Amino acid sequence: MFFPEGQIRVHLYGAPCDMRRSFDGLQALVRQGLGADPLDGSLYVFINRRATQIRCLYFDRSGFCIWSKRLESGRFVSNWSEVRTREMDWTALKLMLEGIEVGRQRKRYQHVRIFSPEPHSALAMR
Repeated sequence: MFFPEGQIRVHLYGAPCDMRRSFDGLQALVRQGLGADPLDGSLYVFINRRATQIRCLYFDRSGFCIWSKRLESGRFVSNWSEVRTREMDWTALKLMLEGIEVGRQRKRYQHVRIFSPEPHSALAMR
């Protein structure tokens, strides 16, 4: 995805979406669910029910493209009752993809670090 950041319009679909949908299914959601034209060059964002996957549909003058991301831990949305179909800016989308919710003071997920014993400690005991 290479967009001029100030010129792209981002539309978030405010209900859980079936991630088995591909180009035609997501295009139909844009037309019927959002009432928008999927050929206008905007970015349309869909999130699954568990909020662990996100898909972005856009048209780039030669055809439709889908960009996807799946989280290994955490969620894109912490509470579905607060999510509404809306237009958002490019910066808000980047924050959502990084796991940061605007208005919250902490990240939605944390990376789990696995600590292993130091290999030199066993040698020092001998």
